[in-house]
Amino acid sequence: MNPNKFYSIVIPMYNEEGNAGLLMDKIKDAMRGYRYELILIDDFSKDRTVQQIKEKNDPNVVLIQLKKNYGQSSAMMAGFDYATGDYIITMDGDLQNDPSDIPAMVKLLEDGEYDLVVGNREKRKDSSVRTIPSKIANFIIKKSTKLHISDQGCALKVFTNDTAKDLNLYGENHRFISLMAHLNGAKIAEMPVKHHPRQHGVSKYGMNRTFKVINDLLLVLFNQKYLSKPIYLFGNIGLLAFTLGMIINIYLLVIKLLGQQIGGRPLLILGVLLVFIGIQLFTTGIIVDMLMKTYFESQNKRPFNIRKITTFGKNED
Repeated sequence: MNPNKFYSIVIPMYNEEGNAGLLMDKIKDAMRGYRYELILIDDFSKDRTVQQIKEKNDPNVVLIQLKKNYGQSSAMMAGFDYATGDYIITMDGDLQNDPSDIPAMVKLLEDGEYDLVVGNREKRKDSSVRTIPSKIANFIIKKSTKLHISDQGCALKVFTNDTAKDLNLYGENHRFISLMAHLNGAKIAEMPVKHHPRQHGVSKYGMNRTFKVINDLLLVLFNQKYLSKPIYLFGNIGLLAFTLGMIINIYLLVIKLLGQQIGGRPLLILGVLLVFIGIQLFTTGIIVDMLMKTYFESQNKRPFNIRKITTFGKNED
């Protein structure tokens, strides 16, 4: 780590009474000798989390209190907006991540040509309720993208400032930060980190959140492949449905002309339904395509990100 750099550590907190004070002490030990700010975002905790943070009276700490419980993604975005460090570090507030891993991760980011270093909890200390959905999500992402990260859900990450601030997090998207950064063109490295069992409080993760995570994963994957060309998704499916419907209807027309009755056949309903579904999906693709163009043009956005521009002087005679 470079003592001349400034580091921002962003941690969403929700009902972490018993963990808050210990976490602040561990971070102080890990960051001793370095310039840093510890941004703690309280997501409307109902216990003594805020009081314990205030009791520490740490000059390196910035406490952001949200008006209601918005969720971890929104809390993390609030921290990113406030962060001013050259590098931005994220981790959970439950002491399962170990702050002692931060220096090595920052060194890897500073020494290499990376924009993001993510932790890999090789010896994870969680129940199967958490690990099984996580493994499923990691498998789907590996198979459907070119991002080969073993542990998408590890909260311990180190970003360059612009990489973190380019992210737009909604829903449960904080679980796919690595994928979202990858879609923005970030170069990503992964390194093993320690993981500890939760000592205080209870996990906020349950099976009811699995469905939210799956929906957000599908949305992220859609954004990766079809955000700037949604007609390719809706149009292709629509054309396939329309073609199948027309084949069925032509077949029924032929056998009708040959004297057979088709009025009571379920195949007739299927053929007509596929034709209408195909037309609807194709027109939906056109509408969504127009919406995407409006999205980019109205905000002066571009469907690409530039990593670097290098200019070379011209030799003059």
